[in-house]
Amino acid sequence: MKPQRNTQGFTLLELLVVLVILALLAGIAVPTYFGRAEAARLQKVEADFGLIATALSVYKLDNRQLPTTAQGLAALVQRPTLPPEPASYKPSGYLRELPLDPWNQPYLYLSPARDGNKEYDLFSYGADGQRGGEGQDADLQF
Repeated sequence: MKPQRNTQGFTLLELLVVLVILALLAGIAVPTYFGRAEAARLQKVEADFGLIATALSVYKLDNRQLPTTAQGLAALVQRPTLPPEPASYKPSGYLRELPLDPWNQPYLYLSPARDGNKEYDLFSYGADGQRGGEGQDADLQF
C-alpha cells in the first residue's frame, strides 16, 4: 500500500502564482488610484478658489474694498479688527469657515497682488507647503 499524500494546503508554486497575480493587480490599480486622488485634490483646490473668490467679490461689493493682506482671508469669516474697518460688513460673515487646501494647510492671500495685474493673489504651496516644486508639490494659484 502506498502512503497517502496530504492534499490539504497549497504548494509553493500555487502560492507564488497567487502572489504574482496580486502584484500584477496592484501594479494596475495603485497608479490608477493615485492618479484619481491627485485629480480630486486639484478639483478641490479649484472649487475652493471659486468659493473664496466669490466671497471676496461680495465682500468688496459690500465694503468697497478687499480685505488687506494683514486682515487676510479670516475677514471673510469674522469682522476684521485691523484697519481699514469694513463699511458694511455682513453680520454672518461671508463664509461659514475657511476651507483648507487638500493638504490641510490654509490658503494664502495677498492684496494687492504681487504682479499688479490682479486685485489679489490666492494660492496654495501644494503638498510640501513650500514655495516652488513639481507634481504634487507645485504651487497652485487662482
